[in-house]
Amino acid sequence: MFQGASSLSLDAKGRLSMPTRHRDALSAAASQLTITKHPHGCLMVFPRNEWELFRERIAALPMQAQWWKRIFLGNAMDVDMDGSGRVLISPELRAAAGITKDAVLLGMGAYFELWDAQVYAAQEAEAMKADMPDVFKDFSF
Repeated sequence: MFQGASSLSLDAKGRLSMPTRHRDALSAAASQLTITKHPHGCLMVFPRNEWELFRERIAALPMQAQWWKRIFLGNAMDVDMDGSGRVLISPELRAAAGITKDAVLLGMGAYFELWDAQVYAAQEAEAMKADMPDVFKDFSF
């Protein structure tokens, strides 16, 4: 289970250094990752084994979801984490998420979300101003 936020910077080649606290778990997954678009304007980064489960669920969706299949599966890129823990984010995916240099990597359980740092800060601030969804009405903090 991945959790926590990390502020990161992409290098000039578009590589991202995965936080050291996640590298052991990612290495156990053979250091292979799959990156694809997320409908909220960020990227999803999956260890390969988790991607395969997600891909099966998406592929099984009915024809009404064909555009979502294209978004998730058609934009997916397989990458390897190098010996220094770096991952290359393709120019197409960086552009799709608006990531230029500064990024935020969020552990979301079985996968990560990768956000442009400014976009994430703005969306988080908006969410914090809004009322919590009804699903939290009976939730105890």
